[in-house]
Amino acid sequence: MKFGPLMLTLAAAGMLAACASPTSRFYTLAGGEARPVPSSPAAFYFELAPVDMPQQVTRNQLVVQTSPAQVQVLEQDRWSSLPSDEVRRALSADLTQQLGAIDVYNTPHPESVPVYRVKVNVQRFESWPGERAVLDAVWSVRAAGSSTVLTCRTVAQEPVGSGYDALVDGHRKAVDELASAISAGMRSVASLPVDASAATAASASSGTPAKGKAAVTARPAKAPLLPCPSSGAPATASAS
Repeated sequence: MKFGPLMLTLAAAGMLAACASPTSRFYTLAGGEARPVPSSPAAFYFELAPVDMPQQVTRNQLVVQTSPAQVQVLEQDRWSSLPSDEVRRALSADLTQQLGAIDVYNTPHPESVPVYRVKVNVQRFESWPGERAVLDAVWSVRAAGSSTVLTCRTVAQEPVGSGYDALVDGHRKAVDELASAISAGMRSVASLPVDASAATAASASSGTPAKGKAAVTARPAKAPLLPCPSSGAPATASAS
C-alpha cells in the first residue's frame, strides 16, 4: 500500500479545513413585523440626530461583558451595521410608530408643520450573555425655533436568556423602552405654548413690531419645569 499520496491528500485536506473561516452571524435591532404607514398627514415631524455610543462598542463585532472589568469581542457574532446605526434606525422606527410622526432628519419638509429635534447620547450599552442587556442614555427634545429643551435620562435593563439571539432581543426591548420615554417627553414639549423668546424672534424676522410695552420690555419667558418620563426628577428648559 502506498501511504505517501494518501498522507499528502489528508494533509492538504487538513490545511484547507484549518484555513476556512468560521461562518459569521449577523444581528440587527431593526427587525420585526412591517408596521402600517399612516394614511393621514403627520401632525408634526421629528429629527433624530445620529446617536452617540460608547467608544468600546463602536465596532461591528458584538462586545460582551464577562465581568464588570472585562469584555470579550466576538469575531463571528457581528452587528449588521455599527451599533450607533442599529440603535438609531430602531429608535426612529419606534418613534414613528408611537407618535404617528415622520423622521425628517436631513430631509426637506414643510415649514408649516412643527418639528422636534431629538438627540440621544448612549452612555452604557452593555451585553451580559444569559443575564441582561443594559441601555443607559441621556436624551433631549427641543422644539425647532424654541429655547425650551427637555433633557432626561433613561436606564433600561432587560433580562435575557441564553444565546446571542436573546441578548439582541433584550437590546431591542431596551430601545423600545427608550423610545416610549422619548415619545412621552416629546408630547410634553408639544403641549407647551410657544415661548416668548421664540415669538419675539419670529416678530423680528418678519419685520412686524410687537405691540405696547412688550415691544420695549419683552424678555424670554422663564422656562417651565417638565417631569422626565423615566424618572421623578424634573428637567428645566434652558435658552440656547
